[in-house]
Amino acid sequence: MDMVLHRLAILLAFSPALLLSSAGPATLSSAPRLETEALLPTESVSAPEQPPNAAQRDQSYPFYMPMQGLRAPAVKLRIRCDASRAARREVYAGPSAESLYGRVEGGFEFIYEAYDSAGQPCVYPFAPWMPQIVGSTQGTQYIFRSSVPGVPVTFRTDDAWASINLRLFELGPQRVHFEMRDIGLDFPGAGEAKGAVHLEVLDVTRPGLITAVIRRARIFGGKNAIFVPGGETMMYIEDSEIRGNVGDNVDQEHSTYINGTLVSHFRNSVWYGQKGWVDIASGHQLKDKAYLRIYEDVTVANLPNATTPSAMPLVDISAFGFTWANNLRLKRVPSAQQVRDTLVDLRTEIVYGAPDHYPWNIMVSPEWRMPPAPLAALDQVYLSVFQNTVVDSFRAEPYIFALRPQGLGVEPGTPTVMGNEHTTRAQQRMVSLAFNSRGTFRKPYSPEGWTYADPQLPDDARWVLDRDAFIRHALGLIGR
Repeated sequence: MDMVLHRLAILLAFSPALLLSSAGPATLSSAPRLETEALLPTESVSAPEQPPNAAQRDQSYPFYMPMQGLRAPAVKLRIRCDASRAARREVYAGPSAESLYGRVEGGFEFIYEAYDSAGQPCVYPFAPWMPQIVGSTQGTQYIFRSSVPGVPVTFRTDDAWASINLRLFELGPQRVHFEMRDIGLDFPGAGEAKGAVHLEVLDVTRPGLITAVIRRARIFGGKNAIFVPGGETMMYIEDSEIRGNVGDNVDQEHSTYINGTLVSHFRNSVWYGQKGWVDIASGHQLKDKAYLRIYEDVTVANLPNATTPSAMPLVDISAFGFTWANNLRLKRVPSAQQVRDTLVDLRTEIVYGAPDHYPWNIMVSPEWRMPPAPLAALDQVYLSVFQNTVVDSFRAEPYIFALRPQGLGVEPGTPTVMGNEHTTRAQQRMVSLAFNSRGTFRKPYSPEGWTYADPQLPDDARWVLDRDAFIRHALGLIGR
């Protein structure tokens, strides 16, 4: 049974239609099987269901992402499969990287041949080559994709620095787009890379915006499988498996670490494989500090990759801002250390994100007291809504969600909040709602905060159950 648990890729198959806008831009046969390869489903779990209309979906983007005005990539490189495998580096069909002298201006699109000569999806025995980005970046796009939509290619190497790392600095008010489609990253030795996918895009200022879209990916490696620093970033991930990390600082590294960004929107995807340690609680499967978080048909599990499971909460998010989830699946297996009680931790002890990401004071304030009927004031509070959450745990969890209290202020020179333990319930400007939670737990919420399980909402508050209305409300409050 333990070996089976180590090999699960966990997700009940879901594929509800996502309302999107249509505006948009444009194995080695001898390799040993690694723990991170695709796993066979059991009778109760499976990998994300892949949509049959991949090419059509690739032209659609979430309605709130402004995709107009992007330039077609100035540089398009096509990489051959068999020749690249033989050379153990990129071999190009047409213009080569050498002709660019390692520098790209105007954006790029790398297209990797999908099949090898045996008709199998190609496995490239290296990490993708990354050029230095120079010149004007306004409106540019950076795209990595398979040559055939829906057919994955895989990069596999033990290189300690293996990563897809988009490096852009001091962008100011610029608009940039990153996309990765049908790409697998299998980097079991990449303990030095901050992320197997690292969006190192820094110093963007409003109205500048970074959008990042990942479709049909399998990502393993790095200190964090995905690392996104804080900033004006919107990230959308669908139909993907995030399989864990390989860093050595197991208490501070995570399967995914998204810092103080604008939006995290995940659909039909699985998070598992956080690297654990025998006597350390270890990191989180999903550490997400975006201002707005949308989780649709997402599974998060503490199933490890050849190490002991993490004892930490599966999902670590900020209570500051907004969360909307539907069909969130949470699976917990035993760890060597006693597990932390909550599965979804809405935390308040650290401030993430720029001040203008928040419409109201995130500390308690004399200007605010919770009204006598909080459910009639849901448009005036930081809000999290969890619909149809399912818990599958080795034990009866005491609760699923914990909404932590706001504090009195920030310790000078740090993002650390002080005085959380000294504030009253009446001072809090946060509400969390849970509907139709089920599975192995005793109650939905811990005792803190303004929390409600299966409440009867006033008619004028039912907008909180509508995904698009919720998104428009949250982004409208900060002018996004």
